[in-house]
Amino acid sequence: MEVVFLGTSSMYPTKTRSHPAVLIKYNGHHILFDCGEGTQRQMRIIGESVMKLEAIFITHWHGDHSLGVAGILQSLTASRRKEPLYIFGPIGTKKSIECILKTYKFVPTYKIIVTESRGGLLYEGEGFKIYSMSVVHLVPTLAFYFKENDKRKINVKLLKKYGLTKHPILGKLQKGETIEWEGKKITPEEGTFIVKGKKVSYVVDTLFFEGLIDFVKESDLLICEATFEKGMEDIAKEYMHMTSVQAAKLARESKSKKLVLTHLSQRYEKNPEIILNEAKEVFKNTTLAEDFMKIEI
Repeated sequence: MEVVFLGTSSMYPTKTRSHPAVLIKYNGHHILFDCGEGTQRQMRIIGESVMKLEAIFITHWHGDHSLGVAGILQSLTASRRKEPLYIFGPIGTKKSIECILKTYKFVPTYKIIVTESRGGLLYEGEGFKIYSMSVVHLVPTLAFYFKENDKRKINVKLLKKYGLTKHPILGKLQKGETIEWEGKKITPEEGTFIVKGKKVSYVVDTLFFEGLIDFVKESDLLICEATFEKGMEDIAKEYMHMTSVQAAKLARESKSKKLVLTHLSQRYEKNPEIILNEAKEVFKNTTLAEDFMKIEI
């Protein structure tokens, strides 16, 4: 799995940071979390085709997270796309897409399948699922996580004792079925073990609240906003955002493995290390997102 940061600013884009957008690439699937202004240009710069996009997940319909949607929809039509495009978002997403199509006056060459959510399982692809949860912001807003399916692996060391290595019957064992070999029953618990699938969580534009901890629990990668520095909690609360320390607390309390901070205010354009250093005091394995940064999981 590869995670590509296309935009890492907050409300205002800067010289080095575009509006929020994160691309997840998994076994040929291309999934976009948020689609701020300039997203398709960011994709072109690094050689990623919008035609490969399978689904777009919009956290909310503030412009910095969604201004790029219209451009992508129109570009897909101009390129004569035929495959359906899935769009997911909070309540009101269907109306937003309808308004885009009316405003820019084009008829898509493909089907746009829109799903609104208040939380729960949103999308299931080959080998993965994507979940959402409503968070606390000025407008209906969602957080997301991408979860690779758990995999059942063969306990090769144990099965060698039975002289059982490469055999079609092992397929049944991997499916969780008990098998019989030379008069001996072998259960899935004996002959296999579970490898947990990777989890990537995406949390932006929300107040910190306890429910977030369980939602992002044990993320291999937690992508979280850090719009303000420590000491600006009152302003963060007024605009319903999080501080560097709150993002780090979320990573620590959820037992996540790695934290990447994003959605930085333009005020930190020249000194983003303020945000990073504050967070690292609470959660050491923290990195600051940069546009075009890629992470392999």
